[in-house]
Amino acid sequence: MLYSLIRPLLFRLDPERAHNLTLAGLRLVDGLGLSSLLWRRAVHAPVKVMGIEFPNRVGLAAGLDKDGDCIDGLGALGFGFVEVGTVTPRPQSGNERPRLFRLPAAEAVVNRMGFNNHGVQNLVDNVRHARYRGVIGVNIGKNKATPNEQALDDYVCGLRAVYGVARYVTVNISSPNTPGLRDLQQGDDLDRLLGGLKEQQQRLADQYGHYVPIAVKIAPDLDDAGIDGVAETLLRHRIDGVIATNTTLTREAVVGMVHGDEAGGLSGAPLRERSTEVVARLFGRLGDGLPIIAVGGILSAADAREKLAAGAQLVQLYTGIIYRGPHLVREVAEALAE
Repeated sequence: MLYSLIRPLLFRLDPERAHNLTLAGLRLVDGLGLSSLLWRRAVHAPVKVMGIEFPNRVGLAAGLDKDGDCIDGLGALGFGFVEVGTVTPRPQSGNERPRLFRLPAAEAVVNRMGFNNHGVQNLVDNVRHARYRGVIGVNIGKNKATPNEQALDDYVCGLRAVYGVARYVTVNISSPNTPGLRDLQQGDDLDRLLGGLKEQQQRLADQYGHYVPIAVKIAPDLDDAGIDGVAETLLRHRIDGVIATNTTLTREAVVGMVHGDEAGGLSGAPLRERSTEVVARLFGRLGDGLPIIAVGGILSAADAREKLAAGAQLVQLYTGIIYRGPHLVREVAEALAE
């Protein structure tokens, strides 16, 4: 009810400004101790995935809180897990504004943010100070200036930096907004990257005395052969999980709409069907050998159930919250607890 009153005001603002104001508002509410008055207690329906006990199956997708500035405020909405990032080793400003666009008629968003963040050490400090008791995942990427030939160095740097604070780490090689990044999903590039990260993961596990799982986030625009190739490589390198999917470059569902032809990744309702297809294809190749976290086009409990039916064990929300509001978190968590 509250969000239905606020949303028209937020939608009159530039999307990035509205985004920043929303996070600031959540931080304020949490800081004043008002979260428990506005949001109901999180659904408790534990499930074990990647060796981690998640309080419920519903998480926040990476991208909404890139620097981990609002973990407590977002966690109070009822998420079983919150994924922060994408974070890069060095701070970077991202792409030029405007870089975030709403398509209300399609319940969609186009973004070309470009991994804007204040660097990995800033995020680590924020995670350390968070009071949120759910699972915190950290999504890592490479700096735009780092060539793909040296990408492993950036990902290893990120893994080392966040290992002590993250419950799991996501390797983002599927954003369409860093030139050449998606090439890392293929062939020898993927082999080298995952081999290097698994070697580093084992060293860090020995150093810290505990194991932090690694998941890989993939694009929805891979063809069947590409999905099969990724699945085989994930299994061969004993990766702990896969997140399907990132945003899409396709525009068939938004042709002719205002901002429909903006460069960047499309998320929201138009991505739902393709994301589910990728989840199903992955499950057909992975079975129970590697858990799938589904994200893309979840705007209702039915959408979330569809992802689990396709083979996912957990789901993540982002654009759905923009259009449906915070109550979507509980709606989905309750449905998946049944």
